[in-house]
Amino acid sequence: MNLRQYEYALTVAEEGSITAAAERLGLAQPSLSQQIGTLEKQVGVRLFTRTPQGMLPTAAGRAFLVEAEIATTASRRALTAARSADADLTGELVIAVYLGLGTRVLPRALGELRRRHPHLEVTLHEEPDPADMERLSRQGTLDLVLVHEVPPGCTFDVHPLGRESYVAVLPEGHPLLSRDEPLLLDHLASDGWVRYRRTSKLDEYLARVLAERGLAPRTVGRASQISTAVRLVAEGLGVTIAPSSAIPDRAGHLTRPLRPGLSEPVVAGVRRSPGRAELALLEELGRQDWSDGQPSPSARGSASSATSSSPRSVSR
Repeated sequence: MNLRQYEYALTVAEEGSITAAAERLGLAQPSLSQQIGTLEKQVGVRLFTRTPQGMLPTAAGRAFLVEAEIATTASRRALTAARSADADLTGELVIAVYLGLGTRVLPRALGELRRRHPHLEVTLHEEPDPADMERLSRQGTLDLVLVHEVPPGCTFDVHPLGRESYVAVLPEGHPLLSRDEPLLLDHLASDGWVRYRRTSKLDEYLARVLAERGLAPRTVGRASQISTAVRLVAEGLGVTIAPSSAIPDRAGHLTRPLRPGLSEPVVAGVRRSPGRAELALLEELGRQDWSDGQPSPSARGSASSATSSSPRSVSR
């Protein structure tokens, strides 16, 4: 067995058919079928069930594919480590990010990193469930997580980046938009609210904030993306609160600050013994001002402190 065969099996599982997998891999279909057959003989069990709907992993196949994913990820990391001695960084960065944190600031940091190191690749896992993040962490798949709090079961070196502030978002023509002063959540208690996906950290935070203030406003809709929630609010469906850095530019006039202010910490969790690519991204993240999503001179001046200060190791 070899890593190439592992990659073949993983691609077949992802595509669900030999034909689609062969096209993606640039192989002839009979050649790929032969490779999968040879792999099954070497393993000694059937990895896939052939059905009219396509190729489905068996129970033994699913167990094999989990380990194959770990092996191929380790192989990519080995290549990245070997090549990172070069001036130009290469390889793949795998990042998990909570809803909101990846809307504007993370793409800006990744764009800056890409301009300096054009051969780096990035894979994002957006809003993974804590169990998924723990699984990815345990497999050694994740290079960096951008979160408010490192989930239980994940072990990373933690680097505080700042705080994410929240704003109220109101529909066009809402009478409170004429106010210049910050709003109390009580001012919005009688409005219908646009909420977020129930399993998301953002909705969990919103529910906690409302409960702490003894508020139970009516929920009129839910969205899985902040941009969708803001559009629903803009069309008059209701009101909401959202991270200020995630508000689309065209909707800035619909936002108002809150009193007392609401914010959450933003931390980058970096895998133990990070490579130069992870440290380069961490430095770019440290250049951002997480209070409003804009780069600031003070943040730029302290960017290197994110990588030079001693990280706080957290095992949860």
